[in-house]
Amino acid sequence: MVLDNLGDSLRRTIKKIANAVHIDAKLVKEIVKDIQRALLQADVNVRLVVQLSKKIEQRALEEKPPAGMSNREHVIRIVYQELVNLLGEPRELSIKKQVIMMVGLYGQGKTTTCGKLATYFKKKGLRPVLIAGDVHRPAAYEQLQQIADRVEVPFYGNKNTKDAVAVIKEGLDKFKRSADVIIVDTSGRHKLEEDLIEEMKGIFKVTKPDEKFLVMDAAMGQQSGPQSKAFNEAIGITGIILTKLDGTAKGGGALSAAAEVGAPIIFVGTGEHYTDFEKFEPQGFISRLLGMGDIKSLLEKAEESMHGKDAEKTARRLMSGKFNLNDMYDQMDMLSGMGPLSKVAEMLPFGQMGKMKDVDMNETQNKLSRFKVIMDSMTAEERKNPELVRATRVKRIARGAGVDNKDVKELLKYYNMTKRMMKGFSSDRKLRKNLMRQLQFNK
Repeated sequence: MVLDNLGDSLRRTIKKIANAVHIDAKLVKEIVKDIQRALLQADVNVRLVVQLSKKIEQRALEEKPPAGMSNREHVIRIVYQELVNLLGEPRELSIKKQVIMMVGLYGQGKTTTCGKLATYFKKKGLRPVLIAGDVHRPAAYEQLQQIADRVEVPFYGNKNTKDAVAVIKEGLDKFKRSADVIIVDTSGRHKLEEDLIEEMKGIFKVTKPDEKFLVMDAAMGQQSGPQSKAFNEAIGITGIILTKLDGTAKGGGALSAAAEVGAPIIFVGTGEHYTDFEKFEPQGFISRLLGMGDIKSLLEKAEESMHGKDAEKTARRLMSGKFNLNDMYDQMDMLSGMGPLSKVAEMLPFGQMGKMKDVDMNETQNKLSRFKVIMDSMTAEERKNPELVRATRVKRIARGAGVDNKDVKELLKYYNMTKRMMKGFSSDRKLRKNLMRQLQFNK
């Protein structure tokens, strides 16, 4: 998970509040110290930690809970709100025709992020293209070309010149009619040297970009602050993209540094795959850290993974207990398209899958993939009426799927167990109504 250690520490603090018999000054000071320790270990700026601590303590001791809310719930709500405030206001990136200029230092993941950004816009139905404006780093042209091929978007570059402005101008002329989103990669440096600033200004002048994104490695921690300030002063960045947020204990420093500068974080990279790229929403991010899940992001990923199918219709059939293997196939297809189960689990409220170990997650994911292969080996009639699958059909299906008979029987056992569980759920009207409302199916 993103910022594992910080999340674990904050969830322990939330648990301490939830299990408290009374909320008094002693407990408030204790949880404030726990939060301070967790944030400092995650490399969050000391000044911001002190400000946050004072605010939480003051509100927890002075504010009265709203009607119908317990003292424990009120203090948890204060912790959540102040952590969200620490990260600043979110900003939605417009899905429209535009030019985006990507900047950053060497080794920050800028070129790879160009591919992730192109993938994001493709999913939104736009036509992105990539322009290789990094004319100084060896093999930068080849790297961006390979990325463009991998994510299947048009590419332009010219490895026979060191004139970045000229290359970008040629690319803009080439794509001005055929592209919706033009993503311009630019050269990085080990530090902000004068020639880099001049080149950036030249590129800015010729591209007239709608967005100027600074790409920063989250592992830089609090060093990200001076870096983002310098780029902001040079070209006026409109947003920040944090990379490698999944693999660093210093991510809190990068998050707080970006907030301190005042430039919004637009996206975060959470893995090596081109789909490991998420819109940054402070509320959902903090909710996940605290173990409360992120239903909004979960629904968005589910809708994307359904590839035009009716996610709501599938969910309703599953919850009614009246579904067959075709519906279960859609469910598994949706889960597969949402990425690793460990990341899906982060979005579930109160860590519904949080107790599963990584090895269990991998085994479950492999099993779901195997189940899909087995269902592909069935006839349409068998998927619609699974009770038809008896011994002779089990053998035929197993041969067709390249699995053992016991694997087919395991699928049928899983299907029947899920159906029974969903029937029990459908009989609990109050539980079903609350969950459907949370999933925004009933409004």
